[in-house]
Amino acid sequence: MKYSKISVLVLLFFINITLSQNFLEQEISITEYVDGSLILPEGEVESIVIIIPGSGPTDRNGNQNFLKSNVLKKFAEGLASQSIASFRYDKRVIKQIKQGVLQQGILFEDFIKDAIATVVYFKNSNDYKNVFVAGHSQGSLVAMIAVTESNADGFISLAGAGNSIDKVLGEQINLMAPELSKETESILSTIKEGKTADSIPPALNSILYKDVQPFLSSWMQYSPNEILNTLEVPALIVGGGKDLQVSLAETELLKTAKEDAQFLLIDNMNHVLTSIESGRLENSKSYNEPHRSLAEGLISGVVSFIKAQE
Repeated sequence: MKYSKISVLVLLFFINITLSQNFLEQEISITEYVDGSLILPEGEVESIVIIIPGSGPTDRNGNQNFLKSNVLKKFAEGLASQSIASFRYDKRVIKQIKQGVLQQGILFEDFIKDAIATVVYFKNSNDYKNVFVAGHSQGSLVAMIAVTESNADGFISLAGAGNSIDKVLGEQINLMAPELSKETESILSTIKEGKTADSIPPALNSILYKDVQPFLSSWMQYSPNEILNTLEVPALIVGGGKDLQVSLAETELLKTAKEDAQFLLIDNMNHVLTSIESGRLENSKSYNEPHRSLAEGLISGVVSFIKAQE
């Protein structure tokens, strides 16, 4: 068979990519709700990290519609470069969107069930000495609870909040629209009690609309700092000095909740785990710039934590 110069170059290009990655990536289905990507590095592997995505309709790579940073894909590949396996998965809503059968009434507890099922799957496989659970943003809380309710070997929080979500939302709204502070407090209190808040100001409707309130209510019942305080396995708390969504105060609240937890603060890192050198504009744009590298020190810090447990 003859190849043109172009086809040979294309073939060589893909061969180089495959060889340079030094890992195998394959699709795995854990349950009817959990599909994801398993990355297996070459050589001997002792540990695997289950990677749980953040809030909203977020896929295994950390992306949503019109927001593509590939943050979790890059994180998984960074671990693979240091001989650590990983499994990252789509939130159950992503699979439903793809199938066109969106389930009504999804609650925060559904995310916890998916995470626990994933931990159990890999623990039962007996393929790894250690199974760690890493959660990004909202996923930090999901991961934390999954660890407490399973036999996982360690916990990693990536840009996770310390307060319950009603307090976090209240703080964020107060910063953006202080004139709505009292009304917001009343609305959040109503939702937390499991009741419906009917009168939502237009400025808040996109985050507190009626259909999402049952989910928010279920999420509000969990306080990360209180749960972390009961965690009996090694923990690593990672925060960024340029995070626009989770303040350093939130990260430090987690730190103080578990005194023996390791703490990694990366000054220039933002919420999608990349370095920001200037201001808010660059920070916001980075959420849709998949070419950016992860912040320096992130992978090495996480790997050091994992290796110390092996």
